[in-house]
Amino acid sequence: MIDRSPQLSPPPAALPLPVRPDAGRFLVLLGVFVCAACGLVYELELVALASYLIGDSVTQASVVLSLMVFAMGVGSLLAKRLRCRAAVGFGALELALALVGGCSAMALYAAFAWFGESRSVLVAFSLAIGVLIGAEIPLLMSLIQRISRRDAEGTVADLFAADYVGALVGGLAFPFLLLPWLGQLTSGLLTGAVNALVGGGLVLWLFRRDLTRRSRNRLLLANALVLALLATATALVGDFEQAARRAMYGDRVRVAVQTGVQEVVLTGDGSRPPDLFLDGRLRVSGDDEYRYHEALVHPAMNGRHRRVLILGGGDGLAAREVLRHPGAESLTVVELDPWMIRLARTDPGLAALNDHAYEDPRIRVVTADAFAWLRDPGSAVPGGYDVVIADLPDPGSTEGGKFYSQEFYGLVAGILAPEGRLVVHAGPLEGRRRAFWTAEATLRAAGYGTSPYRVGPAGSSAAPGSSGGAPDDRLNEDFEALGAESAPEDWGLLLAAPGRVPRLALGPYPPPLRSLTDAALAADAWDAERTRLTGLPPSTLVHPRYPD
Repeated sequence: MIDRSPQLSPPPAALPLPVRPDAGRFLVLLGVFVCAACGLVYELELVALASYLIGDSVTQASVVLSLMVFAMGVGSLLAKRLRCRAAVGFGALELALALVGGCSAMALYAAFAWFGESRSVLVAFSLAIGVLIGAEIPLLMSLIQRISRRDAEGTVADLFAADYVGALVGGLAFPFLLLPWLGQLTSGLLTGAVNALVGGGLVLWLFRRDLTRRSRNRLLLANALVLALLATATALVGDFEQAARRAMYGDRVRVAVQTGVQEVVLTGDGSRPPDLFLDGRLRVSGDDEYRYHEALVHPAMNGRHRRVLILGGGDGLAAREVLRHPGAESLTVVELDPWMIRLARTDPGLAALNDHAYEDPRIRVVTADAFAWLRDPGSAVPGGYDVVIADLPDPGSTEGGKFYSQEFYGLVAGILAPEGRLVVHAGPLEGRRRAFWTAEATLRAAGYGTSPYRVGPAGSSAAPGSSGGAPDDRLNEDFEALGAESAPEDWGLLLAAPGRVPRLALGPYPPPLRSLTDAALAADAWDAERTRLTGLPPSTLVHPRYPD
């Protein structure tokens, strides 16, 4: 009888090791565990930094992870060429991964700060890191079979188990340990150093008898060089961040801090009001923020306004406008970032800009996510809030999309007084028409009547009812010097009320205003209406319609 079962190639000859085979096998699996943890940290570093620099975390995560998975397949195929010299190949591979992965966040940040373009860098590093990670397992499979002649199926199971558990540890360590303690740049560089030490140590000690003297010396030199580069970069992280911030924001940076929620940068030299940047984007221009905040607050205050709620607005500027109304007896501010509240209270420039609003006894501050807070039964007040002001991130960001959903507006309706009003900042109309009118359609789907309007910065052609004229070139130049593309074209706003269309007008006795009149509001409403898009579906939590 002829045996026709498939013939497996004989396992390679076992290597002489400095430890017993079982101990050697354990050390290799430990190396797999550490390298997998480092690999996932590199992936999460790119996702987190790309979301911060480019925006839309869902898109950035999809791009990074899909490119890496594809590149891992390519790396696995390319690794077949190195299996004949698996020890040398794995040592060189880990050094390359340590250098590329460790420096990836710094390179991405540098591209954004100095060139304003980070997408191509993101793609390049995602592919490079994916190829290097994908080549690890085939080479480790070859090495572990040189140690122990166990069955291939059991070896593969052990390798993948160590790989997956390492990925779990790396995935948890990044948000809970590395990011809050070390920051994005230092945590990437430290991860690269660990990767180089473990990968290099595994090859140079455990598999040293499988290396020629020339290969061993080269790996030692390369290891020392990579570790020296990572150590130097770590020592210079502070100087690098300061230089990058100067490139983005100019030389007037006074405060720059990464809170647990966002990066906060405040610029100004005392000669003019400060500018506030959140996550690299201009949120408050001290020169003309009053135009936005007057338009956001005062039309909503037309009517009963004893109890007012601001969702967001931690800078205190919307609160300043509310507190100018003597009829406002209580004001609640719900802000996610406690550091933003602290800055608005204590920074001399920002506190002067918000007229020291947080010193007013009528104000109450709640540190919470606005969506979660609204779901808490304790958020309601007897009789409901007369005015709710949603001064939240634009709907164009994935993180902000939930604040422009039908469910969110339903929660707001539940805490409004019977004649209460809601005002929503729905992003710019110029270039973002679909997002703005989707927010308006979502409000209507939630049972609100709406009065849309738009305002623009001083001197902008998008500011009907203003003094008119060409856009303020000086303002645009200042924004460009601070890292913004240009002065904002306009601010799109929606005044809404459950079951009725609220009247867009100032109250009978408004406080003195610098930019807003009833005639200007009428022009603002007409200017918004002429851009209307119809037939848009509402946005919900399970089917978000942002960004456009």
